[in-house]
Amino acid sequence: MIALVDYGMGNIRSVSKAIEAAGGEITITQNPEDIKKSKAIVLPGVGAFRDCMANLNELGLLDVVKEEILKGKPYLGICLGMQILFAESEEFGICKGLDILKGKVIRFSLPKEYKIPHMGWNRVKFMKKSKFLSEVPDSSYFYFVHSYYVAPEEKGVVAGVTDYGVEFTSMVIYENIFATQFHPEKSQKMGLKLLKNFIQLIQ
Repeated sequence: MIALVDYGMGNIRSVSKAIEAAGGEITITQNPEDIKKSKAIVLPGVGAFRDCMANLNELGLLDVVKEEILKGKPYLGICLGMQILFAESEEFGICKGLDILKGKVIRFSLPKEYKIPHMGWNRVKFMKKSKFLSEVPDSSYFYFVHSYYVAPEEKGVVAGVTDYGVEFTSMVIYENIFATQFHPEKSQKMGLKLLKNFIQLIQ
């Protein structure tokens, strides 16, 4: 069973349907015990970093999510679910993250011809090999919606980069952690393949 963490942000239903379409068994939950019992955790999100951390804390989910990741449970973070893995975000003032990965979340600073948020389809150039990327061609297109991006201190965690006026980290893979700035659930065939790959990793 995959625990899909519902903390009140992001399109939980679309993520749930996409994972089910990829062959995964999902429980949408706000219950720490479900997270502990699960085979894997998926945490999606669209919105503000500070709100995400506050909601997780208020629901009593912050510690259990971090503990289970640190124990080695497979984790798929989508958009905000990727950003909160890092030490802090500068969005609306400095806000602490889970601090599982070293680095911070920063806002795009771009020439005026580039719109913020970065919204729409863009390529992801793969920086490492992983079963998570099996049968997904390098430089495939995925769907993005974000104004902030992660800046990891350790380049070894970077699994994908994307160019939008600046080259930024759009995917990280580290041990049991798989995380994307883009939205697999909105990325059609290639996004569905990534979700299938994640499901196969935990079977």
